[in-house]
Amino acid sequence: MSRFATIAIVGRPNVGKSTLFNRLVGKRLALVDDQPGVTRDRREGDGELLGLKFTIVDTAGFEDYDAATLPGRMRVQTEKAVRGADAALFMIDGRAGVTPLDEEIARWLRSEDTPIILLVNKAEGKQGENGLMESYSLGFDNPIALSAEHGEGVVDLFDALRPIVEAYDAAEAEALPPLADGEEDEDAPLGPMKLAIVGRPNAGKSTLINRMIGEDRLITGPEAGITRDSIRVDWQWEQDGEVHEIQLFDTAGMRKRAKVVDKLEKLSVADALHAVDFAEVVVLLLDATKGLEAQDLRIADKVLQEGRALIVALNKWDIAEDPSALFNGVRGALDDGLSQVKGVPVLSISGATGKGIDTLVRVAFEQRAIWTNRVSTARLNRWFEGAVESNPPPAPGGKRIKLRYITQARTRPPTFVVFGTRTDALPGSYERYLVNGMRKELGFQGVPVRLNFRNSRNPYDE
Repeated sequence: MSRFATIAIVGRPNVGKSTLFNRLVGKRLALVDDQPGVTRDRREGDGELLGLKFTIVDTAGFEDYDAATLPGRMRVQTEKAVRGADAALFMIDGRAGVTPLDEEIARWLRSEDTPIILLVNKAEGKQGENGLMESYSLGFDNPIALSAEHGEGVVDLFDALRPIVEAYDAAEAEALPPLADGEEDEDAPLGPMKLAIVGRPNAGKSTLINRMIGEDRLITGPEAGITRDSIRVDWQWEQDGEVHEIQLFDTAGMRKRAKVVDKLEKLSVADALHAVDFAEVVVLLLDATKGLEAQDLRIADKVLQEGRALIVALNKWDIAEDPSALFNGVRGALDDGLSQVKGVPVLSISGATGKGIDTLVRVAFEQRAIWTNRVSTARLNRWFEGAVESNPPPAPGGKRIKLRYITQARTRPPTFVVFGTRTDALPGSYERYLVNGMRKELGFQGVPVRLNFRNSRNPYDE
C-alpha cells in the first residue's frame, strides 16, 4: 500500500494536465509547452492541496491509436495509471468544449472501477462557461470549473478529493501496527538511494529500468528521444533477504549541444540535468554496439562536476561485437578523458536480458557508501602528515609552503580543507598528488573528491 492516496490526471492532449500537476506539486516538474503530446510517460509527484496530501500522477494525452505505435504505447501507460489510482481527475478544455475524443475517454472511464472527478479547465470567461455546461453530457456528477494556470477552482477540487484521501488515510493508519509505550522508530531507514540513468538517445535507459522493476512502466521503442520528462520510479531491490529502497530516475537522451535546437528538447535536457543534481549515484549508459563517443565523456564530466558518484554501464552487451576489446577500449578512454576521477566503475549489462543488473545495483550502493563516507580527523591527519613528509610541497621562489593540517568539511561529495601558509602558491600537481593519495589510502576510489586550501592567519601580520 502506498503512503498516500494516488490521484491520476487523465484527458486528451493539451488540455492542461501537466499545468495542474505542477500546481499540485508546487514545482515545475512536468514539462509544459503549447504543442500537444509533450508528456509521454506517466510522472508521479508529492501533491498537496490546502493541507491535503496525496500522490499525483501526470499522464500522457489519451489518443486513439494502435497499441504498437508510440501514441498507442503512451495510451497503455495512461490506462495503467488510472487502474492503479484511488481516483482519477478527468480533464477537458472548457474553451474547446466537449470533443468526440472527450466522449470516447468518458466511455472508457465509465467502464473502469476508479472513481472519476470531472474537471473543466480554462473555464474562466463566457466561452469556458459554455464548455462547463456541455460537460454534463459526459455523464459524471458535478463537474468542477477550474483554471489550472491561475489556481481558480482549487477549493472545489479540494472538496471533491477530501473524502477519497481521508478514507485512504484512515485505512492506511488502521493497517499500521501500533508502537509499544515509549517505543520510537529508531531503525527507520536513512532514505532510498537516488539513482539516475543518463546517456545519449536510444542507449536503452527506459528498457533498463523496466527490466529492473519487472514491468513495462516506461515507454520504450526503436524511436530515439521517446523520454522527455525525467521520470521517478520507486523500487525495492532485494539482496540476501534484505530489502533496499531505491528511487530510479529515467532521463531524456542528451545529444551534443550543437544538435539541440528544438525548444522542447532543450527543456528535456535541462530536466535531465536537474535529475543529475538530485541524484546521489548516476549511471552513464553506453550503447555497446556503438562504443564510447565524445558526447559520453561530456556527460560523464558534467556528472562529476556536479559532484555525483558515477558508474559507466555498457548496455546491449549481449549483442556487442568483440566485447573484450570494447571493454578495454572504454576503460582506457575513460582513464584518459576523466583524469580528474580515477577508478570510475565500468560494468557490462543488458537491459533486454537482465544480465549484470544485480551487480550494477550492488556497485551503486558501494559507490554511495564511498560518496557519503566521513574519515575521522585523527586518521585523516595521520595520513596527511605521512603524505607531506614523503613528498614535501615545493618552495617556489625559495619561499617555503607549509601545510599544517587537514579536515573533512562535508560529504556528498567528500570535501576537505587543508590549512597552511602560502597555499595559494601550491601547484596543481601537488593537489593531484594529495587527492590520489586520499583515493588510494582512504578509500575514495571512483568518486569526486574536492580539496580546498586556506591560509592560516598570522597574528603578527599587522
